[in-house]
Amino acid sequence: MGIAVNLVTYLGGTLHLPSSTSANVVTDFMGTSFLLCLLGGFLADTFLGRYKTIAIFSIIQTLGTGTLALATKLPQLRPPPCHGSHTCKQANGFQMGILYIALYLIALGTGGLKSSVSGFGTDQFDEKDEKEKSQMAYFFNRFFFFISTGTLMAVTVLVYIQDEVGRSWAYGICSVSMFVAVLIFLSGTKRYRYKKSLGSPIVQIFQVIVAAINKRKMKLPYNVELLYEDTPETSRIHHTDRFRFLDKAAIVGEGDLERNVGPAAAPNPWKLSAVTRVEEVKMMAALLPIWATTILFWTTYAQMMTFSVEQASTMERSVGGFQIPAGSLTVFFVAAILITLAVYDRLVMPLWKKWKGKPGFSSLQRIALGLALSTMGMASAAVAEVKRLEVARATGASATTGTLPVTVFILIPQFFLVGAGEAFIYTGQLDFFITQSPKGMKTMSTGLFLTTLSLGFFVSSLLVSVVKSVMGGSNGGQGWLADNINHGRLDCFYGLLAVLGVINFALYIVSAVWFKPRKSKPATLQMDTIVNGSSTAENKC
Repeated sequence: MGIAVNLVTYLGGTLHLPSSTSANVVTDFMGTSFLLCLLGGFLADTFLGRYKTIAIFSIIQTLGTGTLALATKLPQLRPPPCHGSHTCKQANGFQMGILYIALYLIALGTGGLKSSVSGFGTDQFDEKDEKEKSQMAYFFNRFFFFISTGTLMAVTVLVYIQDEVGRSWAYGICSVSMFVAVLIFLSGTKRYRYKKSLGSPIVQIFQVIVAAINKRKMKLPYNVELLYEDTPETSRIHHTDRFRFLDKAAIVGEGDLERNVGPAAAPNPWKLSAVTRVEEVKMMAALLPIWATTILFWTTYAQMMTFSVEQASTMERSVGGFQIPAGSLTVFFVAAILITLAVYDRLVMPLWKKWKGKPGFSSLQRIALGLALSTMGMASAAVAEVKRLEVARATGASATTGTLPVTVFILIPQFFLVGAGEAFIYTGQLDFFITQSPKGMKTMSTGLFLTTLSLGFFVSSLLVSVVKSVMGGSNGGQGWLADNINHGRLDCFYGLLAVLGVINFALYIVSAVWFKPRKSKPATLQMDTIVNGSSTAENKC
């Protein structure tokens, strides 16, 4: 966060890139960071395990931040200052290439680290122990609280050092901090609980899909108990009626068991899958509508680190004799997260438990709150931008890059609303994707959650490019997203995001109503479930 939150001012102010280009460099970097979580999750599940994945990719991230510190220190790696000229020289290909190497080393490290660290945290709790299981409900909030505390340090101390002391010093601090964090993490090696990897869930998913496609012309049996099942009773997931097409992967066809010798032999998984394996794939498929409708939140979030920071850089930021760095305005964003989490953890959760008997809102309810708050945040941002543009036109500042006589604090509502939204949606998504996924696919489901962040940033880049192209302006105008935001109509862009947010929220509600949460059942009720489930299936047939 110490890198991303203020990167747009470095790209525009030092490397002299246009406004929309700077915004897209930041969102592409952040998007790639979270997209690589899928790679990290695959390696953790298949080869390395979560512990080794965290250790290796943390070191890669440390090297990346060190490289970025050098890239911002050496004068050969940035263009000369403008010296008041209107034709500033942009960074050349070599200079941008070194910057990209540093950024994408960091992105690679982030992908491996983020895909495994939350899952490794939940590995430390025994779900069969009721006391530890209840403690896990608090883990997600406190886990995110510590992340937000680090972000708070980034947007205050580190941003100040970047602007007033030097970026290379700030990025050097990031690198040293990561190195110390790796040492602390390794110091707990003998204390951790480790869970054995069960193989790549991606391969398991494709095995079920391939088997179902190959048997697409076969008819399902009337009784689901005739479907193949070799999973131990204590680990079984009982049959459900959703995505019935996938059930065909569990039909025992001619020759499926021919090569097996002995009762313990397993069939070819590309031809025949157990009901439990099929149900695991169904569980992952059921997550996709919720997954798709949470992407737009992170598109909204991306604006807090790009255009909102650019807005702040044009406004009056003095408090007494102190000039607040533009990137530090996100302190209100982080403050909203910390306040929301603290109030929720200490006030809402205990009261909700007394009233409803549950430790706080469900994961789907938290996600809904996050989406609603982010939409309100974009509406607030549009109103604030209308006011800023009015002042720019009234003072004749639209043709300059000077400071406008309007306080930066009118941006606080948009930061606060989106920040409070993130507090709910991040913990809600993390809880949802981990608890509603099969045990052997938790790292993958965490990666799936983090891809919503990735795609949110990429959608932001795409949306900026499309708006820049379609609403590029006519008759000499520069359109909604001008190189100088005083020339543009950023309020219309924010308004577009607010409208998209309303539509997306409606789609989310439909998806949430359709989704059936996974419920753990006592062992003593398993036989009743089998009998009732079979009866239900027979009645339906």
